[in-house]
Amino acid sequence: MDFNSGGGGGGNELHNNQFYQCEENKPLLGEMSEGNNNTKLGAGPCKRSLHHCSSSGMRYKLLHEGDIQVCVVKHPRTFLSKILTSKFLRRWEPHHLTLTDSSLTSATPTGYMETSLSYSSIEDLQLLSWDNAPKYCVQLSFPGGTVLLQAANSYLRDQWFHSLQWKKKIYKYRKVLNNPSRWDVVLKEIRALVDMALTSPLQDESIHQAPLHIISTLLAENSNLSTQDHENIILAIAPLLENNHPPPDLCEFFCKHCRERPRSMVVIEVFTPVVQRILKHNMDFGKCPRLRLFTQEYILALNELNAGMEVVKKFVHSMHGPTGQCPHPRVLPNLVAVCLAAIYSCYEEFINSLKEIRNGCQQQNDRKPPMPLRLLRPEPPTPPSLEILVELERNNNSANVRRKGGPSGGDSEPNLIDCLLVSPAVNTLSIQLPAQADRVLGCFALILKMLSDYDDWRPALAIFTHTVHTSAHAYTRFAEDPRQEVHSCLLSVRSGKDGWFQLYSPGGVACDDDGELFASMVHILMGSCYKTKKFLLSLAENKLGPCMLLALRGNQTMVEILCLMLEYNIIDNKDTQLQIISTLESTQVGLRMYEQLCDRQRELKELQRKGGPTRLTLPSKSTDADLARLLSSGSFGNLENLSLAFTNVTSACAEQLIKLPSLKQLNLWSTQFGDAGLRLLSEHLACLQVLNLCETPVTDAGLLALSSMKSLCSLNMNSTKLTADTYEDLKVILLHNSYKCKDILIISVIIT
Repeated sequence: MDFNSGGGGGGNELHNNQFYQCEENKPLLGEMSEGNNNTKLGAGPCKRSLHHCSSSGMRYKLLHEGDIQVCVVKHPRTFLSKILTSKFLRRWEPHHLTLTDSSLTSATPTGYMETSLSYSSIEDLQLLSWDNAPKYCVQLSFPGGTVLLQAANSYLRDQWFHSLQWKKKIYKYRKVLNNPSRWDVVLKEIRALVDMALTSPLQDESIHQAPLHIISTLLAENSNLSTQDHENIILAIAPLLENNHPPPDLCEFFCKHCRERPRSMVVIEVFTPVVQRILKHNMDFGKCPRLRLFTQEYILALNELNAGMEVVKKFVHSMHGPTGQCPHPRVLPNLVAVCLAAIYSCYEEFINSLKEIRNGCQQQNDRKPPMPLRLLRPEPPTPPSLEILVELERNNNSANVRRKGGPSGGDSEPNLIDCLLVSPAVNTLSIQLPAQADRVLGCFALILKMLSDYDDWRPALAIFTHTVHTSAHAYTRFAEDPRQEVHSCLLSVRSGKDGWFQLYSPGGVACDDDGELFASMVHILMGSCYKTKKFLLSLAENKLGPCMLLALRGNQTMVEILCLMLEYNIIDNKDTQLQIISTLESTQVGLRMYEQLCDRQRELKELQRKGGPTRLTLPSKSTDADLARLLSSGSFGNLENLSLAFTNVTSACAEQLIKLPSLKQLNLWSTQFGDAGLRLLSEHLACLQVLNLCETPVTDAGLLALSSMKSLCSLNMNSTKLTADTYEDLKVILLHNSYKCKDILIISVIIT
């Protein structure tokens, strides 16, 4: 052991630590009001910390073991014993001593140290100071004698002295506070223990952690204390918390206090510097989950103050600092981890319940075909509820999940589960979210939104939330940021995995603004280094429909993209090319840009002269107006196959459909096309052969009108209001029509 290693270096290290501790404990938040009282956060603890930071003197590392010379002098009772114990005849033994929690023990229990010396048996502990005393010696008095410990130098002697003194005192406090009698006495002992830790010349993490562990054990074993006793204890240990993380048991006690008394001034005065320290330092919340939970409860307590989210906003700003660059690199990742864990906890019960259903159903129905379960964006609930309803439809391979309630606003709903396997035997399942879910989601989703407003935090925030849904506001800031490292997070993480700009496209799980954010994202990507054929090819393969829909509505960015797809020959299918041309010609900006493109490439005009497309698929979320605008823009006399599945069209679009004389196949799956539209189709579309009405609001009144369509031979009426009698009538007609055809056609009639 190098006894001199803790000498001069310890003083410099302490000086630096004192400086940074004092700087950290400055109140970062402004005044926060609660009722009519104004309190500066951290004011009380900071004043005390400055007092201790100013203390000077030698600092020592806490010894746990070491080599030292030992001599035991028993009380002389006879003249002969006095001669044998004189300093000229004393015998010194080398020992390797260990300072345990309760006693002083030798690694070689022989001679003077044959038995351990308990701290409770030590009556007095002092440095030898009389004349002709052995050099560098510590004297331990016990009943019946004295133990002398001789060190190699004065620094090592003082180190042994202060370490033994600390071990003896902490042992006494542990015993006293383990069996409390009167709480006024206990509080006095706690204050004395804290003062001892603050004034100790020992410099070691355990010097402050040991008292905190003792107090946390005391609080855990006495949970029936009054609120006033709780606050008194917290105020007493506040100086220790300024520069030390609270142990797990103490964190649990702090969490309880934040939940039960969020408006207590203890939360503001004492907990603020503790949370600030947690967020500013390297923190593995996987190993310290209670520190993360305490930070969450503290933020929720701030949200309960009169100023609400304004107080939380001030706290976030204090963590960033007043300058444009945050001086603490760990604040952002720690804040993001706290927020995401809080949001996930609200849905944890929901996710676990679905997993249990999936596992149970897989064991019982291994041979049954699975049904996909997907999360749909719900309508705004009225009144708000915190219930998740899972609905499974029996007659097709689809299932819907509709969530009632949740966070206020639509930009904090995470994509919980993309696909879970459940059994068709399950009809409905209602799962109740925790009562505090709405409050938690609203608070921490808004914090993530605040984080995106800081320029220096945005690049790292974009990386942290690359695969996690945060808020539309955050992605808007990412899209507007010109830095590549920021807006590159909008792209997919790996091949085949949708990026956020794709999930926010019309029809995507996160889209709730008719594609405005999607267009903004694509615009910034196209304006940077992503203006390449590869990027356009990915859009053509995955999101051509949303691009065409927004171009149909006059979005200039999408019009430019469609023109580039034609110019770079991204699209090979002729029908798709003709549909893009018709889309461009449906708006003034599109027509102008298309004409400029045709001036550069004459073959496009030649392609258009050959006639319109034979197949056409409208993007999901398209409306009657979108269909009318598209069909009126070009020639669709050759159109034979039209898909309007999963669009927002209604019976009003029948006025446009009857203008397609060659139409043979029409897909209206999951639309609002009703009886009025069916009557109009039956009168004008004589060539229609295949019609899909699955999940439409049609009834017998409209379906009976189809009996006049002599060419109709395939009809899908799954999940409609069809009755058995009407089914039998239509079945006869369809069978008769199919026999009249040269080719054999499959009749698809499914009844709910």
